[in-house]
Amino acid sequence: MAMAKRSCSLSLFLPRRELIAILSLLSLFLHHLSASPAAAHSAPQFEGFDADEDDDFALRDEVAEKDVVPPIRSTPPPISLSQSPPSDSNPDPNPTPSASSYDYQYWDEDEFEGIPQTLTPPIHDKEVTSESVAEESGSSESENLPNHIKSEVKFPKKLASYSVEIVCVSFLIVFAINYFTGKRENENLALAWATKFATKDSIFDKNFSLLGVGETEDSPLLLKEGQTVFKFYASGRRFCSGLLATMELKSRHDLISRLYNMMVPCRDEITFEVYMNDDAMDQVVFALAKKKLAKSMHKEVRDLQRFAGLVSPPSGKKWVVEELQVVSESKEVAGDLITDAVLDQVFGDKAFEKFGKGFISMHFSDQHLGSNRKMLVFKFALPDANHMADMTRLVALIPYYIDLIGRYKLSSHARSKTDAARSKVAQEIYRELQNARQEALQKKKADQRKKLEEAEAKLSAEALRKKEAKDRARQMKKSMPKIKMSRGS
Repeated sequence: MAMAKRSCSLSLFLPRRELIAILSLLSLFLHHLSASPAAAHSAPQFEGFDADEDDDFALRDEVAEKDVVPPIRSTPPPISLSQSPPSDSNPDPNPTPSASSYDYQYWDEDEFEGIPQTLTPPIHDKEVTSESVAEESGSSESENLPNHIKSEVKFPKKLASYSVEIVCVSFLIVFAINYFTGKRENENLALAWATKFATKDSIFDKNFSLLGVGETEDSPLLLKEGQTVFKFYASGRRFCSGLLATMELKSRHDLISRLYNMMVPCRDEITFEVYMNDDAMDQVVFALAKKKLAKSMHKEVRDLQRFAGLVSPPSGKKWVVEELQVVSESKEVAGDLITDAVLDQVFGDKAFEKFGKGFISMHFSDQHLGSNRKMLVFKFALPDANHMADMTRLVALIPYYIDLIGRYKLSSHARSKTDAARSKVAQEIYRELQNARQEALQKKKADQRKKLEEAEAKLSAEALRKKEAKDRARQMKKSMPKIKMSRGS
């Protein structure tokens, strides 16, 4: 009322034009105060901006609040108002980005304070934030799981990622175990044979004076040359200089060979080589083996191929079983070496089924290749360590045939045939040596001729001309008749 009275009093004393100007200014001032109360509260937040710019920011905030969907990320902490004047503010030169700094990466924190929280991130930023939220939620869920469930979830992944390594390590472990067990099995088999046939009061102890690989009594009986090869040596007997037994066993220490032997069976073998004295063995070429092996030996073994042939069973006389085949230089030799004692002990119809299962072959010859030409070779299959006595009769054949061959003498008729065969073979061998020598000489001449041609190709034209002149003079000299001059007395 006082204000109205005052205005009425003013209107009475002031001119009309000035009164209108004052009223318009008053109305503008009141309108400004009533229209922007929020701008008055936020005025300290935007320092250095005009009132028009404040109105623009207010309009943008209203539009953003209506259109923008709040981001998926967790809301950032509230931004406090800056109460200090701009001149006194000292921001950190290396600010640490907060969890919500991703939304304000396009704003300068030193210049703008109190930025609205509802900003519209780009589309790819939304995708990134959604993926990160999914990862964070997954990790948080996995962290909340109990420990035993975590181990059950992660264990199959570890097995799948290390499957190759697990297979390799398992194979190496099995290979190592098989190596030591197989090695031990072979050693036990060799020791079982030596215990049965090479110890005191055994067959070899009764027939040889020195057993083992050394010259003393304390020397070892067996010599191990590998995981599958064992050797035994004996000497000191009439008609022979020594005996060498070689055991060739299966590769039990090798896992791959063991698996292969399961599919393709093979046997442990022992070979006896008896080195006969030169004056103790006559001209004998003889072999006995199973039919298939005997035929292959006749084709492949050189002395059997040259001197011997397949012998058919004689009529009206006991002979070896049908499974075996005799290869001999003559029927006389075959009949003299296949005695009744041998047929009754091993090679007869009844004895072979029981005692001849391990027999493979035997080969006697005075035409062996090598330093020892007169040899007796026996080859048997070894039984397992618990049944080593099954080959007792086979081993007994060795001293029996040493004595038989050492005493054996050919008849005059058989000797004449063997002498003729050996002289014929000697001539063939001589012709073969001559042919080989001629071929070697021709090859040498061809090589020299080739070298001369290569040397001539490198010579110059003048050198070639001189060489041709020398060759021509040499040929003329050879073609001239030789004149003998004699002095008259």
